[in-house]
Amino acid sequence: MGYICGEDRIQQQLFPATLEELIDPNNPVRVIDAFVDHLNMAELGFTHAKPASTGRPPYDPNVLLKLYIYGYFNRIRSSRKLMIECGRNIELFYLLNRLTPDFRTISDFRKDNATALKQVFKAFVKVCIDLKLYERELIAIDGSKFRAVNGRKKMYNEEILIKKLARIEENISNYLNSLDQADKDDLDPSRYTPVEIKQKLAELAQRKDTYEAYLRELKETGETQKLTTDPEARMMKTKDGFTCCYNVQTAVDRNSHLIAEYEVTNSRNDYNALTQMAQKAKETLGVETIHVAGDKGYDDRQEIEQCVLNGIIPHVGYKNDSKERLVLLDYEEADITQQERISTNPEDIQRCLKAGILPQCYEHSILDIEVQEQNQLSCFIRHDDHNVTCPMGNVLTRVQTLKDGSARYQNRQACRQCTNRCTSGKSYKVVKFGPDTVYVPVLMYGTTNHPLQPYPSSEVPYNAFNLLKRYTKKKVIIHIRNDIPTQKLRLCLSEHPFGTVKWYHGAHYLLCKGIKKATGELGLSFLAFNLRRAINMVGVQGLVEAMRG
Repeated sequence: MGYICGEDRIQQQLFPATLEELIDPNNPVRVIDAFVDHLNMAELGFTHAKPASTGRPPYDPNVLLKLYIYGYFNRIRSSRKLMIECGRNIELFYLLNRLTPDFRTISDFRKDNATALKQVFKAFVKVCIDLKLYERELIAIDGSKFRAVNGRKKMYNEEILIKKLARIEENISNYLNSLDQADKDDLDPSRYTPVEIKQKLAELAQRKDTYEAYLRELKETGETQKLTTDPEARMMKTKDGFTCCYNVQTAVDRNSHLIAEYEVTNSRNDYNALTQMAQKAKETLGVETIHVAGDKGYDDRQEIEQCVLNGIIPHVGYKNDSKERLVLLDYEEADITQQERISTNPEDIQRCLKAGILPQCYEHSILDIEVQEQNQLSCFIRHDDHNVTCPMGNVLTRVQTLKDGSARYQNRQACRQCTNRCTSGKSYKVVKFGPDTVYVPVLMYGTTNHPLQPYPSSEVPYNAFNLLKRYTKKKVIIHIRNDIPTQKLRLCLSEHPFGTVKWYHGAHYLLCKGIKKATGELGLSFLAFNLRRAINMVGVQGLVEAMRG
């Protein structure tokens, strides 16, 4: 019994198959072809979108974009490997009409069209929105480090430069001593010759000038690091140690796990990224309010306050607060209409919150609001054991002792979680006790079931306290409950795209230098991720019909 035999290589075909017939109807390359064909390359900002009337004809950016999307979809990011695939891959024969661009042309296209590649990513997000693949209610925001094109030995900071300069000075001194010794003694074959020593000294002097220039640059610019290969990258701490990286932020939709927005930064942590990413996701998804989940790395009081004031409900893990986070606003009396209350405009939301009224878009969420008035008299007490307790009974710590014997006390953690404020400011309370002071009176905001420390009737408040009573104010306190289930859900949402892009697509390191080019490169990686997710949810033919319909 024989084997299954194929066709003879020299057998001529009377009716040769077309490329259209060779590609299966459910092949993903049909989605890539339909998606790129429906784009307006000139509006997206691609170079050579309109060919010049003279000169050598360029490649159509349509062709090169299809090539790159196909490459990132199939884990091929190198321009040289893409060039090889153009000459042997039947799917690329179909996509590119048998064109075989040079690797430099392929590489230059990615570098020259970095901004346009980010717009291509957004264009596919728009396609998925039209197909209702995004839930657009809850997004998970997270950051991950991608290795930059810069080795650790090409990173300098002030400490490293000072050590290198000291080592150079030591080497110069040693070489000069060797030169003096060579002049006195006979030449030892095992030693450097005077000519070689002078060459070494010239090299050390050149390196010294370079390092001193780096040090002056750091002091003049205020930067803490100097990277010579990719100046915009930064040394960051990762699970593999310290590496030159970019911090890439993504916003992932809860229902589909599709990436809605991303941003490449050189910030070494996630502080100050929550509001910016949430605002960009709102604009991309076309919604006015949205729920945002983030881990403890985004726990920043100012960022959370900005989210609440701009129609963003933050589900952030708290580093210090166990049950809830308090946001304090100055009370502004206003007559809020029903139209303002149901509005999702950030200005109307801020107006409602400062008036102590919860906007309708925040109802049935993790937010509650209350207005507290300064109307309860209590005091801070210094006891015989020199411990100071606040009106709520929390123990304060001495932080400063002055020359006149007075002392200042505070407890940041207690103030952060206290629901009844004893100060009109947003920060923690600092209390000053004189050498003989036992009681410090204070007017408390709000009402509480917790008994307050009574201020003795035998004590007479000092003049400054009586003056303060004339300026009684109200405070608005927003309570943000700690939402553990949503934070656990965030872990499943945000880690999935990063793991797939880094280890399935092989994009855990970047090929381009600079934030702008890295943004374009990662736009291709995240587009390939979204493309595969959309194909799994809708199918090849469904996506093709949606884009060509």
